[in-house]
Amino acid sequence: MRDLSAFTLAGYDKGRGKLTQALWFAVMNTVFMAWWCPARLRTGLLRAFGATIGDGVLIRHKVRVLWPWKLTVGDHAWIGEGAWLLNLEPITVGAHACISQEALLCTGSHDHRAADFRYRNAPIAVEDGAWVAARATVLAGVTVGRHAVVGAGAVLHKNLPELTLHTADGERRAVKEPA
Repeated sequence: MRDLSAFTLAGYDKGRGKLTQALWFAVMNTVFMAWWCPARLRTGLLRAFGATIGDGVLIRHKVRVLWPWKLTVGDHAWIGEGAWLLNLEPITVGAHACISQEALLCTGSHDHRAADFRYRNAPIAVEDGAWVAARATVLAGVTVGRHAVVGAGAVLHKNLPELTLHTADGERRAVKEPA
């Protein structure tokens, strides 16, 4: 029987102290996510809070990043409007990768077999040239391979090999490398 009152944060490291966490939430919710905030300022704010951000990165408005210090983004990557990077654990987005509008990258989960519903978190990697399309979800512990595509609305719960398309109905098929 599940006992949610027994849940604790034991073993989970947020990576920064409460003051830094609070400051990030204040900045994220007042400036970072705002439509009027320039993309250059968004990348600068992420860097200031410990993210590793490459050159030419485009981050649109309404993007949510739980912990910037657990985020790495390669050169010329795009993160679309309303994407949610729920990075309880590290998220790595490769060079020229695209995370489209309202996509969710969720590194957190729970052990449904444990009565205390303890965390079962794991990092996510989106490799170079990969595309996580609009409203797609990538779950904890998954790697999206080089130039792979997670189709719009799809849920990805296991690794996706390079040059593979995963559709919303779970179909997988080969794709050609971009020219």
